[in-house]
Amino acid sequence: MEIAENIKSILATLPAKPGCYIYRNAVGDIVYVGKAVSLKNRVRSYFHADASQDAKTRRLVREISNIEWIVVGSELEALILEMNLIKKHRPKYNIRLKDDKRYPYIKVHWNEAFPKVTVTRQMAEDGSRYFGPYTSAWAVYQTLDVLRRIFPYLTCDRNITGQDKRACLYYDIKLCTAPCIGAATQASYRQMISDLMAFLSGHSEDIITRLQTEMEKASEEMRFEKAAALRDQLKAIQSIIERQKIIFATDYKDSDVLAMARSDGEACVQIFFIRGGKLIGREYFILEGTEDSADEEVMSQFVKQFYTEAATIPQQVMLPQEMEIEEAKIIGQWLRSKRGGEKVEFFVPKEGQPHELVQMAAENATETLSALRAQWQADSHKQEQALAELQSALELPAPPNRIECYDISNLQGTAIIGSMVVFTQGVPSKNLYRKFNIESVVGAPDDFASMEEMLTRRFRRWQSAQETGSAPGSKPDASFSLLPDLIIIDGGKGQLGRAVGVLEKAGLFGKVPVIGLAKQQEEIFFPNKSESLMLPRHSQGLYLVQRIRDEAHRYGITAHRRKRSKLGLASQLDSVPGIGPTRRKALLKHFGSVDKIRDATIEELAAVQGVTKSAAESIKAHLE
Repeated sequence: MEIAENIKSILATLPAKPGCYIYRNAVGDIVYVGKAVSLKNRVRSYFHADASQDAKTRRLVREISNIEWIVVGSELEALILEMNLIKKHRPKYNIRLKDDKRYPYIKVHWNEAFPKVTVTRQMAEDGSRYFGPYTSAWAVYQTLDVLRRIFPYLTCDRNITGQDKRACLYYDIKLCTAPCIGAATQASYRQMISDLMAFLSGHSEDIITRLQTEMEKASEEMRFEKAAALRDQLKAIQSIIERQKIIFATDYKDSDVLAMARSDGEACVQIFFIRGGKLIGREYFILEGTEDSADEEVMSQFVKQFYTEAATIPQQVMLPQEMEIEEAKIIGQWLRSKRGGEKVEFFVPKEGQPHELVQMAAENATETLSALRAQWQADSHKQEQALAELQSALELPAPPNRIECYDISNLQGTAIIGSMVVFTQGVPSKNLYRKFNIESVVGAPDDFASMEEMLTRRFRRWQSAQETGSAPGSKPDASFSLLPDLIIIDGGKGQLGRAVGVLEKAGLFGKVPVIGLAKQQEEIFFPNKSESLMLPRHSQGLYLVQRIRDEAHRYGITAHRRKRSKLGLASQLDSVPGIGPTRRKALLKHFGSVDKIRDATIEELAAVQGVTKSAAESIKAHLE
């Protein structure tokens, strides 16, 4: 293999010390990060022609145009640096967790006098306690919804002094213990939060024992309301515990059980979390860049990347029998430091229940990966089919790979927002979404004028990008610098007519296809044509158009609500005509939150005591 001169000179100066090496390609992008006990020996090994090198390594070597290195004091420091560099740069030849977003955690603000419980995507050294990571934010919020009914923690921003005259409505519906009015002391509130953390950690035995003692004591002292509340809390806790599968005796080590399935360059690792002898949860993670890599290397990279993100480290990690982590010693040393000096044991069970657990995790990983692959393939096929159907039905010259949809959101002329969403090859490109604060419409709502302003500004940005795109150092906004293959206007002929006018002024009419989508019958309108088109009811093309329109509506409504809130419409129920304190309290008690009231139908709203059908219609109109 011929080695470039600049690479030869770098290889000649490499130190025989521990550290990390960074490979860059011809345009300067980082394509691989690795660590070594001896940088000199490890990096040179890549450039020795060797039949044992896999295809992935050979492709990597062909791309290397420059090498950088960082010397550190030990192999442990090299491991930590390697993980941080991979996380930051996500090089394409490294094995890495597939999702580049941060995973969600449950955060308990333990450093505060009255700790709150929130969801975050970033851990910080701030005295808080963290639980996770979880792969699904939806699952996190579902968990907190259940936990709050058992441990009614604070969710407001009040300064808790215990001297407030009135509690909020959450106290009335038993979703807060109201320390703001002194109904709960700081000590009792913190004990409740401590119980919540123990419950999340899978250790609930002490909680149950203490609550039973408190319930019996309250009953003996004839504080029957308190005893009843403790009884309900116990029942809720026990109902969840009953669903957790008991695996071992409660004194068994807290363990994570890992197993893996692989297919076509991707790997799925399933984790079972065993705490207090119970299976309290499980998660799966997808890795990419695993082609041509041995199972040991894939599992090694997963362990390093997962436990970098993990809020807690168990006493024991169980692995499949056929795998051994090549860096087990150094990883064990690193995990021990994260556990505050307590040993972390890697354990390959050979028999009995631990062995069965690893097998069960492996089966789950295989089934999960198969299901995900089937879903990905089906989605990909549906997207291709939808784009082909739209090309045919709309008589487009090519499949509409970039589709832009526009919608207007306003409430009686208040806080008007225009939304632009972009779908690329049938998939939402959320980084390209943009919102427009409409400035030319004041007073009565005028969706036509609002649409005209939004589109005019959008295509002015395109024209500006064409004029400045070649300037040195310029970086055009991808939302505006490219023209769409299809524009969808959420509205009928009137809205479409305004869009056509804007395109004509920009010199783009005839170059950029545009259609209007009427909401009632899902009719598609074309410029300068009286006949409309209705796509087949169950066609993939119709489903895609509906999804794009709904996404534009959702994005606009979200931005609109945020803007209204900034304009001082914080209490949305208070702004609804005819909704006074009594009805507001009844609605919140029935539904639990403003979001659930917003999602309710008119019939569901009218079923609340004291709410008439006309009041329900008014609520629906204002909250939407």
